Amino acid sequence: MSYSYDIHMPSNLEPGKKYPTIFTLHGKGSNERNMFGLVAPLADEFIIIGVRGNLPLGAGYQYYDLKSLGNPIREMFDQAVKDLETFIQYATETYPIDSGKRYMFGFSQGAILSITLALTMGEQLKGIVAMNGYIPEFVKTEYTLRSIKDVSVFVSHGEYDSVFPVRIGHETAAYLNNQTDRLTFKLYPTDHGVSEENQSDFLLWIKTNSDSSLIKE
Repeated sequence: MSYSYDIHMPSNLEPGKKYPTIFTLHGKGSNERNMFGLVAPLADEFIIIGVRGNLPLGAGYQYYDLKSLGNPIREMFDQAVKDLETFIQYATETYPIDSGKRYMFGFSQGAILSITLALTMGEQLKGIVAMNGYIPEFVKTEYTLRSIKDVSVFVSHGEYDSVFPVRIGHETAAYLNNQTDRLTFKLYPTDHGVSEENQSDFLLWIKTNSDSSLIKE
């Protein structure tokens, strides 16, 4: 398996039951444990799998390297997307995961990959939360994209983001708004980070989105 990962199972697992699952993808130079705290309040209802980037970077990790800011090395990015798709399938076969309720949850580099995975996997994913990320141009123009019309998307961005300026958040939301009927886009008065307000909003969004799918089924 290409990735190391942490898995948190609900404390009262019911035999034979399949659970909604959140796959977390961290930012550049971070690690999977830094992401768990953001979604820990959901740990009784969801399986949470923190996927660690496979490339060491300082004290942390990354999933791919960059030529320059906002410009991934294409071959490494392509491989990361392919390996993450494989990992999601592996985890679904290995653990009691409800394949109809799989969520990607990413920050920065993890958000970029979460959006890309939504576009390449389509309705194999139930939804994504992408914070302070963007969509590489080559993904829009050269990748084989699937419909995300019914995929729920929560995009957030910092108004004072010093890494990816806020206009990138607006551009990302505008692109996704043309692809899905289920986009939530929010701005927060932050730099390149996740505020408490952002956290409370996406926690409520994930819970509501997962619960609403019960009606559909």
